[in-house]
Amino acid sequence: MLKKIVVGLLAAVAAGLLIACFVSPFVAAQGLIRAARTGDAAGLERRVDFPAFRASLKSELNARAALEIRHRAGDDTGLAALGMLLAPSLVDGAVDNFVTPQAVAAMVRSGEKPRPERPVPATDTPAAPKSEIHQSWAYRGFDRFAVTLTRDDRPDDALVLILERRGMFDWKLAGVDLTPDPMG
Repeated sequence: MLKKIVVGLLAAVAAGLLIACFVSPFVAAQGLIRAARTGDAAGLERRVDFPAFRASLKSELNARAALEIRHRAGDDTGLAALGMLLAPSLVDGAVDNFVTPQAVAAMVRSGEKPRPERPVPATDTPAAPKSEIHQSWAYRGFDRFAVTLTRDDRPDDALVLILERRGMFDWKLAGVDLTPDPMG
């Protein structure tokens, strides 16, 4: 009898831990969005891994800039080479200087995707009404979770934020995906 109680209790604890582990990124994502909407800089500091987020944003923006330079330069290989040489240093400097808790909050509130020419939205960018930004969530592996923010007026231009696990139940914003997989 005692053995059955202990086994049942251990199974209940294991199930509880599994459920908490599964639900934790949803809770973290909602905390991030709430901190951004209310302008809680301290809350954002706790929920964002700024070095990882900056590195991800630089990589994504540099890849996007390279595509745009190739497209706009056309057959002018000299112009494309110059653009490819200058773009990374411009993007890196802008991201290092302007990615702050306030900038992350503005990005989340507005649902605007960063672009090479404007890596972060102005901190006074108006918030889109909550009803005009739709959220969806998806695991991208055991330790990665995507939060997709889609605006009603730009349904094909979603902002995808990547949260990464930091411990069993702790998740931090650590990246952005500017070229999301259309299959989800």
